[in-house]
Formats: sequence, structure tokens, C-alpha cells
Amino acid sequence: MNTLSGRVALVTGASRGIGFAIARRFAAEGAAVVLCASR
Repeated sequence: MNTLSGRVALVTGASRGIGFAIARRFAAEGAAVVLCASR
């Protein structure tokens, strides 16, 4: 069962590094992910 199903995650700094990894994990857990990045 996805623990974040039905939730929305806003991830800043999602173009690389930790932000990118967190965004991928949230998506894998079932969350709808909104990505924000400066580049």
C-alpha cells in the first residue's frame, strides 16, 4: 500500500541532488509531486 496515496508533495530544488531524490521517492510512494527548481 502506498503511504502517500492521495497527497500532494511540493518539492523545491528538485532539478538535482537531494531534492531530485526526494521527488522520486514521493512519487514512488504514491504522492502527486509538484517540482520547483531554479534551473
